[in-house]
Amino acid sequence: MTITITPPPYVLQSEEQYNKGVDPQNAKRLVAYMRPYTGRVILSALLMLIASAASVAGPYFVKIAIDSGLNAGDAAALRNTILAYLAVSVVQWVGTYYRVNIMAWVGQSIIYDLRMKLFSHLQELSLGFYSRYSVGRVITRTINDVETLRDFLTWAVLAIARDVFTLALIIFVMLDMNVRLALLTFSVLPVMVLITILFRRASRAAYRKVRAAISWVNSVLAENVNGVRVVQAFSRQKLNYEHFRDYVNRYHLERAIVTARISSVFSPSVDLLGAIATGLVVWLGGAAVLGETITAGVLVAFILYIDRFFDPIRDLSRRYDSLQSTMIGWERIMGLMDTPIEVQDAPLAEELPVVQGQVSFEQVSFHYSDDPAPILTGIDLHIRPGETVALVGETGAGKTTLVKLLSRFHDPSEGRILVDGHDLRSVTQASLRRQMGVVLQDPFLFNGTVAENIRFGRLAATAAEVEAAARAVGAHDFIVNLRNGYQTSVEEGGVMLSVGQRQLLSFARALLADPRILILDEATSSVDTQTEQVIQTALRRLLKGRTSFVIAHRLSTITNADRIVVIQDGIIVEQGTHMELLASQGMYYDLYRTGFQE
Repeated sequence: MTITITPPPYVLQSEEQYNKGVDPQNAKRLVAYMRPYTGRVILSALLMLIASAASVAGPYFVKIAIDSGLNAGDAAALRNTILAYLAVSVVQWVGTYYRVNIMAWVGQSIIYDLRMKLFSHLQELSLGFYSRYSVGRVITRTINDVETLRDFLTWAVLAIARDVFTLALIIFVMLDMNVRLALLTFSVLPVMVLITILFRRASRAAYRKVRAAISWVNSVLAENVNGVRVVQAFSRQKLNYEHFRDYVNRYHLERAIVTARISSVFSPSVDLLGAIATGLVVWLGGAAVLGETITAGVLVAFILYIDRFFDPIRDLSRRYDSLQSTMIGWERIMGLMDTPIEVQDAPLAEELPVVQGQVSFEQVSFHYSDDPAPILTGIDLHIRPGETVALVGETGAGKTTLVKLLSRFHDPSEGRILVDGHDLRSVTQASLRRQMGVVLQDPFLFNGTVAENIRFGRLAATAAEVEAAARAVGAHDFIVNLRNGYQTSVEEGGVMLSVGQRQLLSFARALLADPRILILDEATSSVDTQTEQVIQTALRRLLKGRTSFVIAHRLSTITNADRIVVIQDGIIVEQGTHMELLASQGMYYDLYRTGFQE
């Protein structure tokens, strides 16, 4: 049975551009990354020229040894020629050794600079980017594509220049020795040029498809690793394996095989043309030796030069593979680097001073840049300093979007948001977020110790302050029972801890950061009742004296709020205290009867 493999849209979109040539502007940008290391590159280039000249000189010394040594019966000339041949071989080795070491350092340094810029850019990109871009695709850009670039910079850049220089030098020497035999050798070049053009066109398309396919492989791998517990819980291992085997991995295999087939045609074609050229030279050159119009040394040197003449051509074909793969990877890296940062500080943005916590939404509307459908419409909301506001509504009503706008993860499409009278667009994001704390439904813990995760929002906190924050939210008791207490490693994502323990650590982290504005997004929805009692105690300590926005579905988290705001389809439909909203018997009353009662 034939399986039709249909990759996701982003793979097809990447493949749609495979007929596009390499963008010269991207090549210029790559050169710009090499500019700080110009001195070392020039030194490597000089070493390359010396080593290449020494390599080309070898067959010429063989000619001298045969004609001036063996045929002339001059032992001294033979000895001196051999010593000279050995000397240039040593020069070639030394030049190549230092050239490779220098370029390895340059290549690694450029990759270091590039990775730092990529990492910085990824940290700055807005949340909208990550909602459209899978983790696997980001990893492909920062690992696979960057590694391809590293190999090219380390090995291929000067190797291409060396091949071109060596080829030119060999052509000059061959013409100098015997024009007729040289032209005979070059007679195969038009065919080789035609083969190279055809190979270049076919390989360019193939390599773009391979890079798109490996991006899909990484994306599916990342998805399955991140969701392994769900996969095992639903016994999806066999189905996922078959999907990966028959679609994802096979799609990449098919693209890679096409690329390999294209490459496998070119190199043997060069070898065949080289063999034809050698045969012609031996046939006609041998006749010339018998006719005593050229010496045996010239014929032997020519045969050696023919082999060396096609060596750089073969190497250039391999380097062309590398160049194609590198430039396609570089295009993808630049595509990521060119992704605009949707939320940026204004040119004259000021530091937000220490705030009291007054928050105002003035006619705020929002929709995503690539989707005109409104998420929020005409939100007017004014919160006093220290007030706790519960946001309730059905799933998709716009509650989380509202607090994302307050955190300035997005900017409103219309209207403005003020904190203590400061428009969020007029202050720096860092100064705003230093005074805000966020606790999510599934808090993320970083690979490190418990203490390091609590200290995440306030690195200068002492061990005593870390412990005090943990005690205040009820986390200290379980922490001291861990294997190494506060120095216990929680692993990436906090997989060694329960949901409730992770949540308590996130409360301790928020409390230690001492924010003036606090956002709790479904912070208690994933814990059991007993753990929730501990968390409710922690919440009272955490919310005290802070302006707080609480998104919750549990009644116990909502009833103690100073104000409850009900949102439906992106619009505030009612607001008030728990008792006031029950008395009005509006939407909150219906939600209370159907979803909030415990």
